[in-house]
Amino acid sequence: MYTHYTALRLESDRARMAAHMTVPSDAQLIKAQADLQRHSLTYLTSMSLRCAIELGIPTAIHRLGGTASLPDLMAALSLPPPKEPFLSRVLRLLAKSDALACTEAGIYSLTPLSYILVDGVLIDGEARQTAFPLAVTSRYHMESGLGLADWFKNDRALPVPSPFEHVHAAAPFDESMTLLDHETDKLFYEALAAHDHMGIGTVVRECRGLFNGLESLTDCCGGDGTTARAIVKAYPHIKCNVLDLPQVIDKVPSDGVVNYVAGDLFHTVPPAQAVMLKLVLHFWSDEDCIKILAQCKKAIPSREMGGKVIIIDIVLGSSLETITETELLMDMLMFICTRGRQRDEKEWSTIFTKAGFSDYKIVKKLGHRGVIEVYP
Repeated sequence: MYTHYTALRLESDRARMAAHMTVPSDAQLIKAQADLQRHSLTYLTSMSLRCAIELGIPTAIHRLGGTASLPDLMAALSLPPPKEPFLSRVLRLLAKSDALACTEAGIYSLTPLSYILVDGVLIDGEARQTAFPLAVTSRYHMESGLGLADWFKNDRALPVPSPFEHVHAAAPFDESMTLLDHETDKLFYEALAAHDHMGIGTVVRECRGLFNGLESLTDCCGGDGTTARAIVKAYPHIKCNVLDLPQVIDKVPSDGVVNYVAGDLFHTVPPAQAVMLKLVLHFWSDEDCIKILAQCKKAIPSREMGGKVIIIDIVLGSSLETITETELLMDMLMFICTRGRQRDEKEWSTIFTKAGFSDYKIVKKLGHRGVIEVYP
C-alpha cells in the first residue's frame, strides 16, 4: 500500500541520490557520449544481420566450403563490383558482433549464430532460424517500437492493448494480422515455429529424466508437431497429442506419429500423463496463464500417478546482476507485441500456486530457458 510514510521515504531517497550526483569528469563524459552513440545505433547491427540474411551471405559461405573472402562473396552473390567496399563494412560489423568470424587476412567463416541461418541446414529436423530475425525487424515491429512513448501517454480502458495493437489495430497470430498483411502474417508464424522448435533436441538429450516413465503427453500449441515428433523419436513408447487452434491443425497433414487435436487450451486440454507448454505462457498475462494451467491440471492424473506439467520457458534472473540483456530484450518483445511477459522464478511460483499446483522443480537451465516440472 502506498502510504504517506512511503512517500516520505521516496522523497528522502531522491534527495540523497541527488546530493551524491556529481558532475561527470571529462573521461566519463567521453565514455557517456560513446555509450549514447552505441545505444542509439545498435539497431544497425540488427539491420546488417537482416541484410546478410536477405543477401544469403551465410548460405553463400556454407556453399563455398565454409570460408570465403570478400571477392568470393561478391561473385557468389552476384553483387555489382562498386558495392564491394560497402559490403566489407557490413561484414566487419557482423564479425564484431559474432555473427561471422573473420581472420586477419579477411577470410570469413560461419559462427554457430550464422550456421543456424544457412538455407537447407536443419538441426535435429528443426526449422532454420531466418524467419525470427526477419520478423522482429519487420516494419511492423519497428513502427510499434517507435510508438512506445505515444502508447504510454494514451489513456485506454482495460484490457490495455499492446503497443503493436495500438499502432496497427492488429495483433500478431490473430486474424486481424492476416487481414492487414497476409505475407507478413505468414512470416510471423514461420518465426513462431522457429522460435518454438529450436532446442527441443537439446532438451531431449540434456533432460532425459523429464520423459522417463511417461506413457502419454499432450504438447499444447504444438503447431506442426515438430517438437512432439522429436520426443516420439527418442521415446517411441510415448503417445503424443498435439493441441493447437483449428486454423493451425487444418494445415498439418496426418503423419501417423502423433495425434493432432484442434482446440483451444483455454477451454480443454486432451488428457495425458503429462502436458507440455513449450514457450507458450510468456505470450499471456498472469491471469490467462492461471486459466491455462488450470485446464492443464484437469488433464493430468495425480502426482503419485506421474501427472505433471512440463514448462519450457524463459526464467529471468532474480536481480539486475543475474539477469541477461537477452532476457530483458525478450521481455520487451513480449511487451511490444503481446499482453504477456517473461518471469523470474518467484513470479512463476506465484502463478503455479494460484493455478492450484502443489509444487514445482526447475529441472535444468538451458541458456536463458528453464525446464520446469509442475506437480498437481
